Amino acid sequence: MAQKNILLICGTLNQTTMMHKISRYLEDYNCYFTPYYGNQFINLLAQAGLCDFCSLGGQAKESTLAFLAEHDCVVDFGGMAQDYDLVITCSDLIIPKNIADKPIIHVQEGMVDPEKLAFYLVKYLKMPRYIANTSTMGLSNAYEKFCVMSEGWKEIFIEKGVDAEKIAVTGVPNFDNVDQFRDNDFPHMDFVLAATSCLRETFKYENRKKFIQKVLDIAEGKEVIFKLHPNEKMDRAIAEIEKWAPDSTIYTDGNINHMIANCDTLVTRYSSVLMIASAMQKPFYSDLDYNYVKKITPIQNEGRSAENIANLGKIYLDG
Repeated sequence: MAQKNILLICGTLNQTTMMHKISRYLEDYNCYFTPYYGNQFINLLAQAGLCDFCSLGGQAKESTLAFLAEHDCVVDFGGMAQDYDLVITCSDLIIPKNIADKPIIHVQEGMVDPEKLAFYLVKYLKMPRYIANTSTMGLSNAYEKFCVMSEGWKEIFIEKGVDAEKIAVTGVPNFDNVDQFRDNDFPHMDFVLAATSCLRETFKYENRKKFIQKVLDIAEGKEVIFKLHPNEKMDRAIAEIEKWAPDSTIYTDGNINHMIANCDTLVTRYSSVLMIASAMQKPFYSDLDYNYVKKITPIQNEGRSAENIANLGKIYLDG
């Protein structure tokens, strides 16, 4: 009997590494990977470079392709070369037509955006989910199962309108074993870590000067390290920090999980790194209520989430 085919849809490097970890438990099947993609109109915009601020292009796509090449993954751009028996993805903001009739396992990638006007336009007027970014994660109802990080997240997605019976609290790769990050070679210790955002790149307002001053106030003279978001305009961000926090250290790349493990305190706006810090019991400051962050802290299962998700997929592959 021919092996069954699985399409794993990537996106950001975080999403891509998640898909790769899940694929390790699906070695009895043919696993193919693709960068994130949409339907014809969205793909045309991406090809024109108009989606470089998100996972459809730019740095996210470059990082994904580099990772897949490094790990000898078989790439099928847009899932066009095979007929698939199962699709695993980290985003349901776009459900391409060629997978709409396939069994889909949807995996939570990380934090979701606040529910603002665009969220309600999507929910009640059925506008495209992507206009509200990740605030509408899970609302497609196009999947068989939605794998989430914790019981707290399950409650939040149910409140948004996701079908409770479709949610599985499996834990999520990259967030389910934070103790592993404590063993690292990052050369700094006991500093204040400022994890910046790409809000401006996604057409949202941010007062970066105010954020930098908040970081300095919290640090009270302690060493400050800025880790820039990979989708930021680096030159602009570096110039701002050098102007308003000239004694700080700036990293444009590197493993932020190792930085969190070594830091004294994390400061950010609205980012998935909050959940890593919370799981590590690190002090943190953000735009979110402290108790909310503690509620959504991902379960720790020593890295078994990828296997849990793969086993769910096997149900739809093997019956």
